Amino acid sequence: MFLHSHPYPPFINNDSTRLIVGTLPPPRFSMGLLKEGDVDFCYGSRDGQLWRILDRIYNLNLVYATTDEAIVQRKEFLIREKIGICDIVESATRQKIDASDLGMNSVKMRNILGYLKEYPKVKTLLFTGGNSKNGPEYFFRKLLKEHGYSLTVKSDKVPREHEFQFDDELRVIQTISLTAPSGAANRAVGSLNSYKKIKSKNPFYNTFDFRVDQYRPFFINT
Repeated sequence: MFLHSHPYPPFINNDSTRLIVGTLPPPRFSMGLLKEGDVDFCYGSRDGQLWRILDRIYNLNLVYATTDEAIVQRKEFLIREKIGICDIVESATRQKIDASDLGMNSVKMRNILGYLKEYPKVKTLLFTGGNSKNGPEYFFRKLLKEHGYSLTVKSDKVPREHEFQFDDELRVIQTISLTAPSGAANRAVGSLNSYKKIKSKNPFYNTFDFRVDQYRPFFINT
């Protein structure tokens, strides 16, 4: 049995208004066995698409390498745009050493609600995945239920939007369940009618383009 612990603490500052919320990076990040092209920071896998999506949206010209420069670029961007990262899983056990969310067992969650109290300017949670088992929204719903909160639907179209009323000041926080920025979600993207419609008009349109279009309004316009 492999204990898969999150290698990075939450990256949040007092001005953060949005939090990106995922689960765990691939086990190699916890084991210090990074591959060429990995960045030693949140969502730094060379196989992941989050930073490439943000790179496209913001024209960041990011470096994709295991260097301090690559880390600094990403941290400076997050601070400038008032975005934090707080994955919901602190640790989990695995029988098979891979990055599958479904392979996580004995999951220990981070106290995201505690971070929301500590950083009162946060108004939006951006889940890098939906409510399928062991996804970030799935775990967040469990956490809310344990503390007597629940999500209210704002939009049931992908990406699904919810909100909940939080703390004594009646603070309302919205959640957005974005399509996961991983190759494993490409099949799900390909099955969406909204993707098929655009693809039929533009054969060069791909699943990465779809994610860029989906993510853009929740990063640029908020």
